[in-house]
Amino acid sequence: SLSLSHSSLSHSLSILLHMVTWNVATADPPDDISSLLHLNSPKTPDLYVIGLQEVYAAPHRFIIDMAVEDSWSHLFMSSLAPRGYLKVSSIRMQGLLLLFFSKLAHVPFIRDIHDTYTRTGIFGYWGNKGGVSIRLSFYGHMLCFLNCHLAAHMQYASQRVDEFEYILDTQTFGPKKAPHVLDHKLVFWFGDLNFRIQDHGMHFLRNCITSHKLNLLWSKDQLTMMKKKEAVLQEFDEGPLDFQPTYKFDRFSDRYDSSGKMRKPAWTDRILWRKNTKQQEEEEEFPLKLKQDSYTSNMEYGVSDHKPVIGIFTLELRKMYETPLVRVCAEGEWSADIDAMVIYSPLQPFPSSAWDWIGLYKVGFRSVSDYITYTWVKDDEVSFNDELTQVYVSKDEIPVLGGECVLCYYCSTLQCIVGISSPFKVSAGLAPENINGLDKATAS
Repeated sequence: SLSLSHSSLSHSLSILLHMVTWNVATADPPDDISSLLHLNSPKTPDLYVIGLQEVYAAPHRFIIDMAVEDSWSHLFMSSLAPRGYLKVSSIRMQGLLLLFFSKLAHVPFIRDIHDTYTRTGIFGYWGNKGGVSIRLSFYGHMLCFLNCHLAAHMQYASQRVDEFEYILDTQTFGPKKAPHVLDHKLVFWFGDLNFRIQDHGMHFLRNCITSHKLNLLWSKDQLTMMKKKEAVLQEFDEGPLDFQPTYKFDRFSDRYDSSGKMRKPAWTDRILWRKNTKQQEEEEEFPLKLKQDSYTSNMEYGVSDHKPVIGIFTLELRKMYETPLVRVCAEGEWSADIDAMVIYSPLQPFPSSAWDWIGLYKVGFRSVSDYITYTWVKDDEVSFNDELTQVYVSKDEIPVLGGECVLCYYCSTLQCIVGISSPFKVSAGLAPENINGLDKATAS
């Protein structure tokens, strides 16, 4: 059960997490990802975590994507930003891409964000296989998301486990809390794990799939088989494989591979999780409970020879803190014709520095780098007392067109947003010719 004790109800939070794993087989994204993200569902997720494999990474394309975001990231950001989601973190290693989105309200409570990667394919040189991860503290709870693309082909099941263990051994996040993947309170391991269905012939496999007797295939799924003998795998949970194998399809169809290779169908694309059972004291005071609401594939998409897999989870947790580190707000009226003032006040001690800045953003912004303008908190300080600091923003930096905006305080030591203002209206400025006219009028 997910119920928490009555005394902790005021601090408890129910979080809906929507996860996607998809091997996109170097394809360009589809036009519409509404059904992939359940955008028309009455329940709106708090968090989206999207792991892709085989994002097109030819050398020239990869260099272009380094300079500007790749077309997949662009599509997810432009679909989610208007709905109030911010891309909090992302990491790309050649074909592997991992994106973490959050509703804006949670952003000041997401801290200690780190990402890392491990190459395993072709002797680790090109990074065509391996793992990318994002770890973070969410209301004080340490979470880690690890997106992997492991070795292909039927006969390499034990190599896949070796690669996974190598990734776990090599990924580190500094000396602080949870330095390794398995130190986190909750780990999600997902991706194209490439485990196949062993021993059964093609005819039997396809019969089981068409007659919806998928349970007859479970015992020969290599990941299920490897779990029986590998201790590290036994710590991971997975929902039932009640969806048909997601590989390998003829593109733009529901037909399994009809090419000369006739690849056998397999559940290559998976989402597993591991709850850390060693943190007993913390668990009693700040419980975190997890329930999987659904585990399914989406057969609508045909751009790839894999179908995407979606896992939806409810996380019920007790917050370790209630307030953001900084309160920030816009003082008075804002318009492009007058210099403006920002007020901020620390609500608790945090490692502030001269490199901290406050950014002005249009409501519906996509990521931290989307600011219209910013001000360094120390440079433009106007007045200061123990509680409130005023920071000045020049009118030249404020958008002439106006609109709904928010202010975000970015802490450079923590490398995250630690305070967000309420939305406020910026009035449209006068056109430049009118301003010149005013100057002449006041001069005459």
